[in-house]
Amino acid sequence: MSTSERRRQTEEPPRSRPGGTRLLGREAELELIGSLLTGPGRGSSGLLLHGEPGVGKTALLDAAAARATDLGMRVLRAAGVQAETRIAFSALHQLLYPVRHEVDRLDGHHRDALHQVLDLTGTPVPEPVVATAVLALLELTTADRGLLMIADDVAWLDGTSAAVLGFVVRRIADAPIVFLAASRTGTEDLFRRSGLPERHVESLDTAWSGAVLDACAPGLAPAVRRRLLVEADGNPLALQELPVPLTERQRGGQDPLPDRLQLSRRLEATCAGLLAELPLPTRRLLLLAALDADAGLSVLRAAAQGSADLDDLVPAERAGLVRAPAAGCGLTFCHPLIGSAVVDLAPPRERRSAHEALAAAFPDDPERRAWHLAEAATGPDEAVARALDEAALTAWRRGTGSPSDLPPPLGALVSDRRRIAASAAVTALMRAGELSPHPVDRSRRLVEAAFLATMTGQLDQVNRLLADAGQTPDTPTGLVFAATAHLLTHDEGDVDAAYRLLAQALDDVACEARKSDWDRLGILYTLLLVSLYTLRPEPWKLLDTAMARFPPEAVTPFRLCYDAYVDPTRKSDAIREGLADAFAELPTDAAPWQIVPLGFAAVALDALSDYRHLLLRMIERERDGGAIGMVIPALLLLCQDSYVHGQWDEAERLAQEGLELAAVYGYQFWERQLRAVLASGAALRGNVDLARVRSEETTTWAAPRGMDVTEGYARSARNLAAIGQGDYEEALVQAARIGPPGAPTPGVPGRWMVLDVVEAAVRTGRVEDARAHVRAAQEAGLPRIGPRIELITAGAAAVAAADTEAAGLFEAALALPDVPRWPWDHARIQFAYGQWLRRTHDMAGARVQLGSALETFDRIGATMMAQRAAAELRATGVSVARPDAAPEPLTAQERQIAELAATGLSNKQIGERLFLSHRTVGSHLYRVYPKLGITSRAALRGALEAMTATAEDDRAPGDAEVQ
Repeated sequence: MSTSERRRQTEEPPRSRPGGTRLLGREAELELIGSLLTGPGRGSSGLLLHGEPGVGKTALLDAAAARATDLGMRVLRAAGVQAETRIAFSALHQLLYPVRHEVDRLDGHHRDALHQVLDLTGTPVPEPVVATAVLALLELTTADRGLLMIADDVAWLDGTSAAVLGFVVRRIADAPIVFLAASRTGTEDLFRRSGLPERHVESLDTAWSGAVLDACAPGLAPAVRRRLLVEADGNPLALQELPVPLTERQRGGQDPLPDRLQLSRRLEATCAGLLAELPLPTRRLLLLAALDADAGLSVLRAAAQGSADLDDLVPAERAGLVRAPAAGCGLTFCHPLIGSAVVDLAPPRERRSAHEALAAAFPDDPERRAWHLAEAATGPDEAVARALDEAALTAWRRGTGSPSDLPPPLGALVSDRRRIAASAAVTALMRAGELSPHPVDRSRRLVEAAFLATMTGQLDQVNRLLADAGQTPDTPTGLVFAATAHLLTHDEGDVDAAYRLLAQALDDVACEARKSDWDRLGILYTLLLVSLYTLRPEPWKLLDTAMARFPPEAVTPFRLCYDAYVDPTRKSDAIREGLADAFAELPTDAAPWQIVPLGFAAVALDALSDYRHLLLRMIERERDGGAIGMVIPALLLLCQDSYVHGQWDEAERLAQEGLELAAVYGYQFWERQLRAVLASGAALRGNVDLARVRSEETTTWAAPRGMDVTEGYARSARNLAAIGQGDYEEALVQAARIGPPGAPTPGVPGRWMVLDVVEAAVRTGRVEDARAHVRAAQEAGLPRIGPRIELITAGAAAVAAADTEAAGLFEAALALPDVPRWPWDHARIQFAYGQWLRRTHDMAGARVQLGSALETFDRIGATMMAQRAAAELRATGVSVARPDAAPEPLTAQERQIAELAATGLSNKQIGERLFLSHRTVGSHLYRVYPKLGITSRAALRGALEAMTATAEDDRAPGDAEVQ
């Protein structure tokens, strides 16, 4: 089977073809065969297809047969069979049997020769006589129509049939006959030497492979789909058959795929024929290589223990099953499925023996030795269970240090083992539990497996594993509580119950924790998660108490996160320095629980952009079968960072990936957090209805569960939507529920909403409240948290300032370092400055600020704010060419009705004032909305303000002359 380097690009997918055949990615081959069938007898006698097993040669022959039948041709077909290779003329018998009744029309010696062939009498018949008789018979059968002859698996044709057909093929170039044959790559046969044109059938490229897999197994989880595409490596038969043995849960991603995929019976049968031809020593070497893909040739030689030597690999190389290894490298199978077939087809006793031999070949590599001993074990064995326990969780238990802290053989493999899949650690612990002779050890290992299952997307396995663990005097009940709390948080969002369980968990662990106690660090991570999404101080206090039990260097990520959320104003500089040091000191393959808390701390200080690559590397490593429970929050953090930096398309892509993973693996908690952030994203883009729907859904879910922070993000979305519409009353209502005027909070998301509160208060006439809010924010030290919050607070101070001070404060805010890094906040302040300049009749200055704000709003996709900026810019005398062109002006009555509606009067109240029916009022408003470019009553105020600005501009030249 060919590798990905040999794939080729193909044309668009073909439509269904005559005969019902539809082969994806084989347009070129089908066109070539079609040209032969429509032009036989023109000097082109046929074609030999060759390629790897399962690549689709037989499917192409089937398609050719169907096409020939549709064209009215006769089809004769034979296929080589290994069991019949010693039966003379057996393939010829198969080929000619459908036209046996025509034989009696031949001359005597030809007739007699073919009767002996078709009767398989065993009487020797000279091959030249048979060959000429076949030519005569073919001439008879093509008298009234064309003929297609097909020979499949020609390497298995008996020698006499192959010789006769070779003779015939060289003499039918001018006859209405087409000969198609197929042969497996790596085999020698008569037709390869006959001069017949050849066509190599390549593996499918990635796009076509995906199309075949989706057609055969629709709805696969993304990670499962990727794994199958890699394993199939473009082989169509593998793409069709690999999904067959998978359970529904495996297809959906709820259960992890095994390290070695099970083969369907059809795939096993395909590979069995290839392997059966090999000598026993060759098969033994292949089994050893298949059971340990990283084993070098020296290891294979040692594991063979004299029963095979490297020269025994030559038959496998000649058969196209393996590649000659480079110096210092291991054996490489030409296709991943060959290794799987070697293992699946080996008897259990041979597999166990091979594992034992491999374990003996790794005396200095405890991790790999443990894996092989576990596979070879047939009953309880504490030594093996302990070795497997340590090997499976090396990366997790010792994640506080780098691989260099571990013994050399073990440290070198930490990266590889975590890359294999964190979910494999769950499987390994379960196996260690099975091998444990003592109930205490069995219970502990299954509890550890349960806790890790909460991290690896196996939430539905947690309760079963905990139940199987049972209860012994030494069962780690703290970890039991932590696993249950994690499950409650992710599955049901019950953070209150999770907090109570975590308090019990910490009571049950020893007062003095050690740096290597990964289980206690796991409890800390779960407690941090609960703390992050509630405004209650108790979880944070408990986390602080728990961290005190560890050496400070063991809990650095948690301490930095604690400080970033609980005490950011006093310690911001220290937190930033600590983040820089902590990220720099992370090992190349750091444990996810080290990275994610650092990510939360960085986001809280708007500092994640410098460390995005580290989170992306962790996501890439863990996405397929790894710590899914930490991949999703990492995607959430990157999403938030992308929104802050104006990369909104990227933010939504990251959020969508997180939502898909959360849905597949059942992490409802993270799904809700992502939807809350997406609600704000919709509001930023001006999609008010979507923002409200997402916000209301999130609030409905979060409020009864005490998730104040999640509810705060949802209300922030409604605040942003109202700001975009110019509905500052609603904006103030939503912002005040997070942090009321005069009482700004350093928590999240309140620390980022100072400008929201101040602007809404000023626009609704509450100027003193706005100024009080600014003073309180400054006194609380919010600007010290970071440059973005410093910009937001400075902008809020300018918005709330008296006219005599506003210009200087706006200029000071916009002169802060690196303000373009925060495009939304930067543009909002420029927009507010431009409005103030236009109101104070500085049209030139207003044009600069509003033009810059408009450009930024357009670039990042803030549609509604861009419309408002364009309207303000037009009011300064600038013609703004936009897709949303200037609206049609309102009539006098429409203007009057709109102004009354903007004050909050109902249609009935407006009708009473203007002596109109409420239906007439509604009809006028229906026409007003599109003219103003709005969709709701709440946006009337802002739209009318912009229209008033335009009217003032119309009078501006006259005013200038008076001055």
